[in-house]
Amino acid sequence: MDDWTLGKEHRLICPQCNGGTTYEPSFSLRLEDEWTAIWKCHRSTCGYHGKANVPHENGSALTKRQMAAAYHWRNPKITEFSRTSLNLQPLSDDVIKWFATRGISQKVLQRNRVEQIYSGSELAIAFPYYKENKIIDCKYRTIPEKRFWKARGAARRTFYGLEDIKGRDEVVIVEGEMDKLSMEEAGIINCVSVPDGAPVKAADGETPDPEEDKKFSYLWDCKEQFGKVTRIFLATDADGPGLALAEELARRFGRERCWRVNWPVVDGKQLKDANEVLLTLGPEALREVIAKSELYPIRGLFQFSNFFKEIDDYYHMRVEEAEGASTGWKGLDEYYTVVPGELTIVTGVPNSGKSEWIDALVCNLNRSKGWSFALCSMENKVTDHARKLIEKHYRKPFFEAKYSNSTPRLTPEEFAAGLEWLDNHFYLIRCENEKLPSADWVLDRAKAAVQRYGIRGLVIDPYNELDHQRSSSQTETEYVSQILTKIKRFAQHHDCHVWFVAHPRQMLNWQGQPPNMYDISGSAHFINKCDNGIVVHRNRDAEKGPLDQVQILVKKVRNKIAGQIGEAVLKYDRLVFVSCDVRAWLIVCSSPLVSFLLWSLKLAFCRVTGLFSDAGPV
Repeated sequence: MDDWTLGKEHRLICPQCNGGTTYEPSFSLRLEDEWTAIWKCHRSTCGYHGKANVPHENGSALTKRQMAAAYHWRNPKITEFSRTSLNLQPLSDDVIKWFATRGISQKVLQRNRVEQIYSGSELAIAFPYYKENKIIDCKYRTIPEKRFWKARGAARRTFYGLEDIKGRDEVVIVEGEMDKLSMEEAGIINCVSVPDGAPVKAADGETPDPEEDKKFSYLWDCKEQFGKVTRIFLATDADGPGLALAEELARRFGRERCWRVNWPVVDGKQLKDANEVLLTLGPEALREVIAKSELYPIRGLFQFSNFFKEIDDYYHMRVEEAEGASTGWKGLDEYYTVVPGELTIVTGVPNSGKSEWIDALVCNLNRSKGWSFALCSMENKVTDHARKLIEKHYRKPFFEAKYSNSTPRLTPEEFAAGLEWLDNHFYLIRCENEKLPSADWVLDRAKAAVQRYGIRGLVIDPYNELDHQRSSSQTETEYVSQILTKIKRFAQHHDCHVWFVAHPRQMLNWQGQPPNMYDISGSAHFINKCDNGIVVHRNRDAEKGPLDQVQILVKKVRNKIAGQIGEAVLKYDRLVFVSCDVRAWLIVCSSPLVSFLLWSLKLAFCRVTGLFSDAGPV
C-alpha cells in the first residue's frame, strides 16, 4: 500500500485466486484502524479474507481523527449522482441486440433506465440505482465478458429496482440486475436485486447487529420499505453462494415470511437463475416457478407434507420392521417387539439375568435380521463377553467346565468361525483408560459405529458405570432427563434401537418380588421418557416355582403397534446357555395343579426331544 489513509479501500488483484480468468480486481484491502489491515476477495469462488497488524513506514500511527479527516477530504462520499457526472449514454443498437439474445426487450430496458458508458475504449452496460427518483449508485458490466465494478464514492448501497416495490406486500429478491429484468419480462415487476452478489458461505450464529452488519447494510437502510411486506420470495442462484445469500437474507428478514424459489432441472441440468429459466422455458414457466415457491424452512418447524413419503412407506409396510422385529420368543412377541429408533430401559435386581437376556436378544436379532450392534457393556471383560455371545450363537459350551454338564465344547473350527461372526456383527465401545465414560462420549462412539459399520442396535449396560459429573446447580432428576433425551435423539436420528440397563435402588425388606420401574435408582424419568420399560426377574424360591424360570415383565410400551403391557416367562437353560419360551398362559392359569402339570409336560417334551415347542432354540 502506498496510501495509509484510514478506511480507504484498495481494489487489487487477489494474491490467492489472481483475479480468476479475467484478472478481476476483486481484492479489497483497507486499514481498519491505525495499526490493523483487513482484506477480503469478493469473487464468489474465492472469498479469501483475513486481518493482520502492519507497522507504518515511519514507525508511528496517525490519530484516527487525522486519518478520518484525510480520508474524507481526499475521498468525499457522494450522496447523489447525475447522468452527466456518470457519463451515461442511451443504449446503442448493438447493446439492445445483445440484451435481446438474453431475452430482455427494449421496453423493459427503457422502463428500468438501463444505459451504457465507455470506460476508456471499453463499452459497458450501466445499471443506475434509483431511490426517490435520484441516482445514488451505479453498477457497470462489460459485454460479452462479465466484469463488474461500481461507481466510486457512493455514500450508500441499496437494492436495484427499489422503487418497484413501494406499497407491495409481496417482493421477489434476485441476485443480479439481469435476473431483475428477466422477472419483469415474465410480468413480475415487484422485484429487486441485491447490489453486491452472494457471499461464499452463510455465517454462523444469530442475526448480527445492524451497526456491525456492513455487508448487508443496504438491507437495514431499506427496512422501512420491507416493513409491511408479508411474503418475500428468495430467488437467488442455484449454487453454493446463492444458497448462502438466501440463508443470510432469511435470517435478517425473518424465515417466517420468506419463500424459497426452486429452479427447475431440464434434461438433467439444473437451471441456475431467472434469466436461464426465461431463455430455456419462457416467461410463463418463470411465473410458474415463482408461484410454486416453497415456504422457507425453519429449523424444527415442519408440515406433515414434509414427511408424506415416510408416512406412505409406513402405511404400505415398506418400512423395515414397522411392526417391530421378533425377539425370537413367541410368548414375548405378543407384548414386546424391537422397533428401530426406540429406547428400551431394562431393570431388575442384581443377578436376575438382565445382561444375559439382552445378549440372547441381540443374538436372535442377528440370526433373524442380520443386524449388527455396538456393545458398551462395562461390567463384562472382553473375553467373558465374547464367550457368552459365541456360546449363545452355537449353543455349545466354550470350555469343558462344570456348567457344561459334559456337553462337548466348541470345536476349533466353530471357535474360528465364531470369532469371525463376532468381528463382523458386534462392535465394542470401551474406555481405554481408567476414567469412566460419559454418556456423551458413548453416544459419539455409537454415531461413529452407525456411520462406519451400519449398526442397528446399541446396548449401554449399566447406567451406574457411566461418569455422572454434573454442575452443582443441576439436580439428579434434571441430569437423568437430559441423558435420556440425548439417547432418544440418537436412536431416532440414526434409526437405531437402544437398550439401556439401569439397576433399582436398594430395596429394604425385599421379599423376592420383582421391582417396579419406579424403583430405578436416580429418577422416575427412566420410565417416563423411555419407549419401552422391561423388568427381568428370576425366581429364587424353589417353593414358588422352578429356579430357572425368568419373568420378562413388560411395564411400558409407548407404541401400541409394537406390543402391550404384559408378562412372559422364559426358561434359562444352562446346558445351551440360552432362554426358551414358556408360554404366558402357564403362569396365569387359575388352577395351581393344572399349571404344574402343564409346566412338567412341557419341560419333559423339551428334554426328550431337544426342541422347544414354541419359538425353537433361541
